[in-house]
Parts: sequence; C-alpha cells; structure tokens
Amino acid sequence: MKADANVAIPILGGVGAPPVDGLSEDYGRRWAIIGLLSLAAIIAYISRSNIAVALAMPDFCRAFGLSETGRGTVNSAFFWAYAALQLPAGWIVDRYGVKWPYAIALLFWCVASAGTSLVNSVEGLITLRILVGVGESISVPASAKWIRLNFAECRRGLAMGLYMTGTKIGPGIGTPLAAWLITRHDWRTMFLVVGASGLVWLVPWILMVKENPGRKPIKRSSKETLSFRTLVASPVIWGTIIATFSYMYFVYFCLTWMPAYFVERRHLTFTQMGMYTFFSFGGMAVVAALGGWLADIAIGRGGDPVSVRKWFTILGFIFASTELIGARSSSLSTALTFSIVSLSGLGLATANYWALTQTLIPASAIGLISGLQNCAASVAGIIAPIFTGWLKQRTGNYEAPMFACCAFLVVGVISYIFMVRERYAPRPESP
Repeated sequence: MKADANVAIPILGGVGAPPVDGLSEDYGRRWAIIGLLSLAAIIAYISRSNIAVALAMPDFCRAFGLSETGRGTVNSAFFWAYAALQLPAGWIVDRYGVKWPYAIALLFWCVASAGTSLVNSVEGLITLRILVGVGESISVPASAKWIRLNFAECRRGLAMGLYMTGTKIGPGIGTPLAAWLITRHDWRTMFLVVGASGLVWLVPWILMVKENPGRKPIKRSSKETLSFRTLVASPVIWGTIIATFSYMYFVYFCLTWMPAYFVERRHLTFTQMGMYTFFSFGGMAVVAALGGWLADIAIGRGGDPVSVRKWFTILGFIFASTELIGARSSSLSTALTFSIVSLSGLGLATANYWALTQTLIPASAIGLISGLQNCAASVAGIIAPIFTGWLKQRTGNYEAPMFACCAFLVVGVISYIFMVRERYAPRPESP
C-alpha cells in the first residue's frame, strides 16, 4: 500500500496540483517551517542531553549521592513520562492540530528544563526530568503529522531528513555547549541558560504557522479509516516498533553514556569529549539529510518506496554495529573513529525509517502511529541508560553495554527483513 506516492505537489519553479490535503501554504513557507521543526528538535535534544554532561562530572554525582545505577536512573527519568504520553500526544495532534499544542508543549518543557537549576535533591532532579519529558512528548507526533500532510512521497524523505537533523544536531552542539557552560560557570547556570534560551523559538512559530488556513476540517472517507485494532494486528506495525526500539537503544546509549565513556574509558578532557560528541552526532545529522534525499531520488526514478526506504534503513543499522570494533580496540584513534563512523552511518536510517511508516500508513492515523512508534523509541530511552549502568557496574567496563547495542541492532535488521513488508501493511476495514 503506497499511501500517496502519486499525489502531486508544487515544486520550486514548477506548477503542480494542489498541495497534500488541500493546504494552501506556499512551497517556500513549508520548507521554512521544516526549518522551525528542526530547530525545535535541536532545542528538545539539548534539553534532554545536557543531563548526561552533568552526570559525567564527579562533583555533580557526589552532590546527589549517585551510584552507577543511580546515574542511569536519572538519565532515564525523562523517558518515563515521555514514553507514557506518546499515544495521548498522537491523539492530540490528530484531533487538535499541530500549531498550538506544540507551542504550549515547548513553553512547558523549556520552563521545566530551566527549573532544574534550582533543585537540591535527587527527588527534585528526577521530578524535573520527568516534567521535561511531559513537555517534549508531543514533538515527534506533531512534526510527523505536519510533514505527512504537507509533503508527498517524492519529497518526504528529504523533509523528514531535514527535520531529523535537529535530533542529531541537538546533542551534537548541546554536549559541548553544556560542557562549556559548566566549565565557565557551573551546572546550575547551564540548565538555566539552556532552558530559557529555547523560548525564543515561540515567536517565529506562532507568526509563521497557520493551522489549516482557510478551510474546513477534512472529512475522512471510510476507505481511509483504520481502527486501532487493525493497526496493531499488522506485522508492519510490530516490526516497526521492534526496529525503532533497536535504533533508539543505540542512539540513547550514545546520548546518555557516550560523554562518560569518552571521559572515563578513553580519558578525554571535557573539551575533547564535547568535540567528539559533536562530530558523532553532527555526522549523523548530515547523513540523515543525505540519506533521505538519496532515497527520494531513487524513488523519483521509479524505485519502490517501501523497498528503497527499508534497505537504506538496514544499511544504517549495519553501519551502526561497527561501534563494536571501536569498543574492543585498545587504540584511542580507532575507538574514536568508529564512534563517529557508527553513529554517522546510522543516519542512513534516520529519515527513511520514519518516512517508511508514513508510506505504509494513511494520513488519518499518522499522529497515532507516530506516537506509538515514538513510544517504542522512548522505552529504549528508559531501558538503555539503566541497563547500561547495570552492565557497567557488574562488569566494570563499557564492552558489555556495547555488545548489547550490537545485539539490538541485529534484532532490528531481522524485523525489517521479515516483518516490514508491503503485503503486511494494515488495510482499511470494509464499511
């Protein structure tokens, strides 16, 4: 089922049919809003990754009395509410649209992030991380919904890739920024500055985004409507959930423990740690946009959207598994090289595994399914930091956690090969 591969939209310098779902924004405005969505993702990921930098500080951990497992628990607290609220968040954007729910959510999470500067107890620290997760829970379902309604198949990979670059640039610049603020000032100043600065985004968002301008709500036909039971009975949905968990387990290992790995295992300074984290996530951002664009080109030349996006995703998983080479090497240069190569290579999957979901699922259910998919990603965010801390405490090294990452990536590849197939896509029920 190719949801809308043949829907025509205007392209730069050309004339086409009305935009997807009849929206009237001009083409340039849509790409500008993609930029805003990417910027919001940067703000979100800086707010969720800065805690990992603080937890790499021995003084911070001593101040809160944190063990290795305790560090993992604080790292994962963000995802407790974030995971639980993905389905409600998807329902909200399907029901109420994107503009105002996203604006309110960003205001909430920025205030909660800035409020972390005031905490003096582990309980307060965990509570604020949970509240940041509450606010950010709407970000992915809202962004996926907006892209699905505004870009057809032949442009969706690039649009999703550019949006997803924000999720990689965020930790890429957030980690060195947090390290610099802590070094120059202290961790309290870092949380305050990071949280408060994100509020500036609200101004262009409110001015530029028009929620369904000049039209009545879309009436969905019975042929496009899918029940939740039909959706969750599909092997495609479960294969996507498993693969999403596998993808994000590796990403969240890198997001929450890589700064500590660089400092503790490879003995880098805070400045060096920030630099290599930047190159790892920055490389992933570039490859994410490039991978989405190349897949769009292949599809535009006649390639099957499902096959093209699936194999780009599998190739990204294979690249990510090379992290194990660096983990087992005694050479610092080899370890650092594969830290960059593995995370950058995973960027081939970033845009395409999200765009593949949009290819196989009708627009009316995208908010809900994006929420379900991001819920799986969030569960990985809960498990990866805690399981990594437990493995490190039991083994005394980082090799076992990296073996776990590789094992999950293999499971993800298997699920894409055998479960995420066009013939298993959920079909509308007969009226």
